[in-house]
Amino acid sequence: MNDDYLWDRSGAPDPEVQRLESLLSEFRHVERPLVLPADLPAAEDGLSFAHLLRKGRGIPWFPRFAAAAVVLLVLGFGIFLVFRPTDKLKAGTPWVVSNLEGTARIGSRTISSGAGTTNLFVGQTLTTGSASRVSLWENDLGEIRVEPNSRVRLLQSGPDRKRIQLDVGTIHAAIWAPPTQFVVDTPSATAVDLGCAYTLQVAPDGSGTIRTTLGWVGFHLHGRDSFIPAGAMCFTRPGIGPGTPCFEDASASFREALQAFDLAGPSAGAGSAALDKILSEARPRDGLTLWHLLSRTFGGERARIYDRLAAMIPPPAGVTREGILQLDPHMLDLYWNTLGLGDISIWRFWEQSSTPNALPGPATPQKKQSLLKKSP
Repeated sequence: MNDDYLWDRSGAPDPEVQRLESLLSEFRHVERPLVLPADLPAAEDGLSFAHLLRKGRGIPWFPRFAAAAVVLLVLGFGIFLVFRPTDKLKAGTPWVVSNLEGTARIGSRTISSGAGTTNLFVGQTLTTGSASRVSLWENDLGEIRVEPNSRVRLLQSGPDRKRIQLDVGTIHAAIWAPPTQFVVDTPSATAVDLGCAYTLQVAPDGSGTIRTTLGWVGFHLHGRDSFIPAGAMCFTRPGIGPGTPCFEDASASFREALQAFDLAGPSAGAGSAALDKILSEARPRDGLTLWHLLSRTFGGERARIYDRLAAMIPPPAGVTREGILQLDPHMLDLYWNTLGLGDISIWRFWEQSSTPNALPGPATPQKKQSLLKKSP
């Protein structure tokens, strides 16, 4: 085939191309002016279509104006969708951000101290630098202070649940919302506020530590629960979840033995030397720790723990040794409630319900002031 013929018809034509040209010749473009017929079929009002086109009065002005307005409205809405400020369309109430020190970022946007307040919307990530501190505020929730080298993402901000994700760093939370409304996800556990003030730290490897200064916090992962009252702390590890909580005024050897026991794993007989140290140094106040260990041990170890706990804190009515050794849920809850650390029914409600606002109403202004004074 001669390509010159196809390009500008200067070469020798190919017979097959000539055949196709002949077959399609009737559809060849012919340049000629457009001539309207003198009389087209009449419209309903008796006027010919050509006459309407010539006179320009085939459509009354109002329908034409309305049609144009609709076109402009659709066009304007399309432009709005393309160029709209997407942050303000995020679901949930935004949180107020006040940069207390240094320079922080929300996404790629930099916020500096002294620049006033801005908003953090659901889905956005707040990052603090090595010398920056930030305050997060939600009127129905409380205040969260974010320390340097932290990364926090706002996951949920509805009327019944406020949720953030702490990937790394440290936060101080002073919460006056009803129990269970504020939740913090970390790489190795979920912290559920039960009406409290606390500090939560997450290391780069995903491990974490929580320290409660007021009220109590629930630490949770895949059915493994730890309850941390005021004055207590708890570690959490990736792949393990929440450790066993203890009071910070426990002896150093008690705390070291407890950490060794947690790391030994849940198998029967693991960490027996560490358990010996825990039981020998336990005080009545450490009933918190022994109660948690009941569900994290087996057989003879569990029996030893129960006997030590019962010697320090007699079991309440309705609780039997056999029932506890079989981990009867109702008996375990009754025993917890004798420790004077809070009613465990609040936690059970959170486990079974997605509507935490059914719990007792929000804190009073007096409690808000107390939380702010006691928060770190």
